[in-house]
Amino acid sequence: MRFVDLVKMGFRNLFRRKARTALTIIGVIIGTISIVVMISIGIGMNRSFEQSVLENGSMTIINISKYQYYEDENGNWKENKQELNDQTLEQIKAIEHVKCVSPQIYGDAQLLAKKKYTSYMSLMVMDLDCYEDFGYPVLADGTYPNSENSQDRIYVGSQMYLNFGYYNGSRYMTKDIDLEKDKVELQFQGYEPDPKKRAFSYELENVVMIPQSESGYSMTDYYAFMDIEMYRKLYTKYANTLKFSERKKALEHLNQYEQVVINVDNMNNVTEVQEELEKLGFKSESEMQYIKPMQDTAKMLEIILGAIGGVAMLVSAINIANTMIMSIYERTREIGIMKVLGCKVGDVKKLFLFEAGLMGFIGGTIGVGLSYLVSWLMNKYGGDLFSGLMGGGMYYETTSEAPMSVIPFWLPFFAAGFGILVGLISGFFPALRATRISAIEAMKNE
Repeated sequence: MRFVDLVKMGFRNLFRRKARTALTIIGVIIGTISIVVMISIGIGMNRSFEQSVLENGSMTIINISKYQYYEDENGNWKENKQELNDQTLEQIKAIEHVKCVSPQIYGDAQLLAKKKYTSYMSLMVMDLDCYEDFGYPVLADGTYPNSENSQDRIYVGSQMYLNFGYYNGSRYMTKDIDLEKDKVELQFQGYEPDPKKRAFSYELENVVMIPQSESGYSMTDYYAFMDIEMYRKLYTKYANTLKFSERKKALEHLNQYEQVVINVDNMNNVTEVQEELEKLGFKSESEMQYIKPMQDTAKMLEIILGAIGGVAMLVSAINIANTMIMSIYERTREIGIMKVLGCKVGDVKKLFLFEAGLMGFIGGTIGVGLSYLVSWLMNKYGGDLFSGLMGGGMYYETTSEAPMSVIPFWLPFFAAGFGILVGLISGFFPALRATRISAIEAMKNE
């Protein structure tokens, strides 16, 4: 039998019983929509989890804090003090997959303008070679700061609040100061100065403004960044103007870090690096600690939702098998005539498999098209449902831009192919039954 004849006979036989065929195809359509939409919801939840973490920080960042708090076996919170110094940095750099390591020193500095107007600046001191690796925004000229070009510069966030003023005895007088144009001096505080020495002061000669980040909540929006080597030089000069008893305390500040931040080469290696840190005796935190359980939950939900869709497809498979069996009973005499006329057994089998596969193909293709429509409707109007699935409206507000349903490019092909496969599998045994019908007995059938 020629392929063209096979196709013609298959279409003619299918649409001989239009209502039954249509109902069977509708079952496949429903099954396909169920699989695509259910899996797309699972993928959408997973994407939402990832986006919520990306909004708050990079998934390749690990933080080690000097003071680590943990809950003991009795449920009591305890404090664990970790020694963070230059030796610690060298140990961490030796760990595989560590891309960049930097201490972070938080501090405040007083600013003095026009000899009487003062303000305060929140400082973030770090190795600026890690600035780009930590995901901080690019500067206005399209470049990133580094340790070489930052020894005489300070980078100020766009949202930093600087209120210059002084008290004249009766009221507080304010003054607008432009850090890039006006003469401004930076002064460190916190220790008792030596009255015999001139107080430390550093004139800000090269101030670079950092553009606002996309989220508006980045650390770079509210801090002034300074390279750690520049900070050490300035702070050492400041320490030398202090009383002898205070100088030692101030210099210790340069060798003991409050926090160390690590950038890992790939988010999949974050857990491994944290395990290595644990072996070295350091407790650490990362966003991956929180997203990993969420990813596992999302995958489990994706499997459950896919299984629900699979049940719908199983029902459609039973419908196809039932349709084909009924078709065999109705066409027993036709099968006998085909065999008597010399039609090969394999051709009979191919004919019924083609009809079953055709129903799966038609239902799968239509189902995929309708799945896109259902996905669009869910993304547009299903926010409340998604919020419920994610555990409440508060969470959904942080991920409002994340779609509820995400259909990747491979899913439609998978669903359509799965529909055809279901049709072929469902039609296999009915087709096998058709080949076993005796030609003589079939001819006797009315």
